[in-house]
Amino acid sequence: MPKLRPGVVSVVLVNFRGASDTIEAIRQLGLLDWPQEKLEIVVVENGSGDDSAERLRAAAPHINLVVSTTNEGFAGGCNIGVKASSGEYIALLNNDAKPDRSWVRAAVAKFEESPRIGAVASRVLDWDGKLVDYIGSAMTWYGMGYKPLTAEPVPSKADVAHDVLFGTGSAMFVRRSVYDALEGFDERFFMFFEDVDLGWRLNLQGWRFVYEPASLAYHKHHASMEGFGSYKETYLLERNALFTLYKNIGEETVDQALPAAMMLSVRRNISRGAVDSTSFDLRKPGGDAEKSVDISKQAVAALFSIDQFVEQLPSLADSRAKIQATRSVSESQIWRLFGYADAPVYQQDDYLRGYEHIVTTFDVSEPPASTRVLIITGDPIGRKLAGPAIRAWNMAQLLAHDHDVKIVSLTGVEQLDAPFGLVHVAPGNNRAFDKLEEWADVIIFQGHAMAVFDALRTSRKILVVDIYDPMHLEQLEQGRELPPEQWNRQVSDATGVLNEQMRRGDFFLAASDRQRMFWLGQLASLGRINPSNYDGDPDLNGLIGIAPFGLSSVPPRHERDVLKGVLPGIGVQDKVLLWSGGLYNWFDPQTLIRAVAQVSQSHDNVRLFFQGTKHPHPGVPEMEIVAESRSLAAELGVLDKAVFFNASWVDYSDRQNYLTEADAGVSTHHSHIETTFSFRTRILDYLWAELPMVVTAGDHFAELIEAEKLGIVVEAGDVDALAAALERVLFDVKFIEASKRNIRRIRGRYFWEQALAPLVAFVADPHHAGDNSEYEHGSGRVRVRTRQRVRVSGLRHDVKLAVYYLRTSGPRTVLRKVSTRLKRTRS
Repeated sequence: MPKLRPGVVSVVLVNFRGASDTIEAIRQLGLLDWPQEKLEIVVVENGSGDDSAERLRAAAPHINLVVSTTNEGFAGGCNIGVKASSGEYIALLNNDAKPDRSWVRAAVAKFEESPRIGAVASRVLDWDGKLVDYIGSAMTWYGMGYKPLTAEPVPSKADVAHDVLFGTGSAMFVRRSVYDALEGFDERFFMFFEDVDLGWRLNLQGWRFVYEPASLAYHKHHASMEGFGSYKETYLLERNALFTLYKNIGEETVDQALPAAMMLSVRRNISRGAVDSTSFDLRKPGGDAEKSVDISKQAVAALFSIDQFVEQLPSLADSRAKIQATRSVSESQIWRLFGYADAPVYQQDDYLRGYEHIVTTFDVSEPPASTRVLIITGDPIGRKLAGPAIRAWNMAQLLAHDHDVKIVSLTGVEQLDAPFGLVHVAPGNNRAFDKLEEWADVIIFQGHAMAVFDALRTSRKILVVDIYDPMHLEQLEQGRELPPEQWNRQVSDATGVLNEQMRRGDFFLAASDRQRMFWLGQLASLGRINPSNYDGDPDLNGLIGIAPFGLSSVPPRHERDVLKGVLPGIGVQDKVLLWSGGLYNWFDPQTLIRAVAQVSQSHDNVRLFFQGTKHPHPGVPEMEIVAESRSLAAELGVLDKAVFFNASWVDYSDRQNYLTEADAGVSTHHSHIETTFSFRTRILDYLWAELPMVVTAGDHFAELIEAEKLGIVVEAGDVDALAAALERVLFDVKFIEASKRNIRRIRGRYFWEQALAPLVAFVADPHHAGDNSEYEHGSGRVRVRTRQRVRVSGLRHDVKLAVYYLRTSGPRTVLRKVSTRLKRTRS
């Protein structure tokens, strides 16, 4: 395999007796708004048996031409091309398609938004751009993926990027590393549904497949099966649908879905072939002496496809075992990408009657029941995220693997790509919140949510209280400069809010062991440490768990220069100390500024950068310490020379660029009770980026850093000791390397998957606390909802379809569908 080249896009085209189209596609690729040195074109001549190879060599000598002597089908042809490619990204393009100028650039930009995006589906229109080829995917419960609105006029409703189950092989992108991990297309398919199968497997592994409408291509729609007979196309479609379903459907569904799909395949093709399946009934006279009957190939196609499914069953079973053993996404999460799964596709009356018999008997048309989880944060959700919102976001990402999840922000929401819902509900909007409370089975919340929504105070749902932030202790420091009466009221109000939610909560989350001890004392004072909670759980881990703030298991990547050589006053070779996160009154940046000024006298290349001064929450004002720190830096003559302040807040996804340019991380604070029970989340960023640290003694992380030798711990307010520590973490090469080795050794315990494991375990089996018996239903566990079959015909079905098309395509499409249905009914 060629060595992979970062940033390079390898476009793979498969040619089978279509050299003219392929040559035109290659010409169009030369017009892309993308550097040609970062574009590789691989063409697989797929056993055409004509002069295609010679024509391609003559017309496009710059391409990488791979010649196969046999037709390996679309799946095999693509795999051959990918093996011969060298790009970081694979772009699959039908040879009878043409890309828009921005086709590649838009897709790569989407990949760069998140390392979890494994594939990007392009928007595909017909050659003239008037009709839809692909603007999203859907999946039937019986394994046939389909493209809603194909051949319809382009919808009036604007397209937005969103996660999909699969893209179309005519124009899509896959990370090469992901394609290789999935072992490419399944060559048993030959053609049809190999792209569906790849997308399904990709999603099961936890990668995201994102539809990006700005990545646009046009497709001619050549009839690939022309000359082979429609029954062969039917055979491949029916067989490959069974392949796809059996390999990928979950254990909880396969025993019902597979036999139901096989029955439906037979019924569909009996109906299409206009065969009377009662003709062998003993009560039907005649024909007994004849040893054969005339039957259409269309009707037999399903029987042949099922027989070949049986023939391939041993190898398919091996594939299924591997896929199901390594999947990281739940069945209910996958079903959310199915779209309209209860789709009969074929509309003949006796087929619909059989369809109804099957789905009613086997209960296969609806997704598995899942727990509905509502996560409430007071902070805004957007590109700029502070601690509480970061925590809520990562809770949602982990829980969405197995449950139906929504985040509610009390401040505001930017619509971002996410595998869960995002909702803004303003404090006091009880009507909007009431609906969400009614929807949820489990409600997880931070801060003041219980104080602002009546329904949360009276809810009988299972409540998880996230108390990683002891806000009443914060108020002791934050309100220190206020008049005594106001200061006392703020602390009292915060204590009252915490006490109310601690009286009602079913499960609590602390950030550290010392926090857990503190909260157990508060729970005990409220009478929550009692026989009902102690019985069967003497360590009380079922009442309060340790779920620290976490960090991503995907390392940070430097994507653009932000400080060194960019910010005036910070040179490329300078040593950067980073203060990650916000600047609040309970911190001690002034001792740090004095220490930096002292170090600067002997090292003129030391730079301190405060990353956040203006909190993204509009209700959090710039704190007095910011102005005081600027004033001190100016007084010492180091402002914008050795000490720099960011004017705002760094986007959450952009912080990796600051971290990877830093040489060390710093965090200093005063000695007080807030410090004792705090959990400085900025330290996790330093662990994530392998930055040696200098911190003040007294909190959880100071103990960790000192015990594990991750940096240096100094006493609060000691300028000389702090200056010496800064000098060592910046210039002592052996110490720096040892610190980084130690960070790599221990940081895994703070990955979000590990940090939030107690929450994930609780939501997998949610239940009321033992002393909350008045809220219990039965065992106190969430009851699995029963599913009610909605018939596929009649008014209810039409309304369901109308809602689906209105949501995905707009009113114009709904009107056109209604008109078509009426015409068909009249005829």
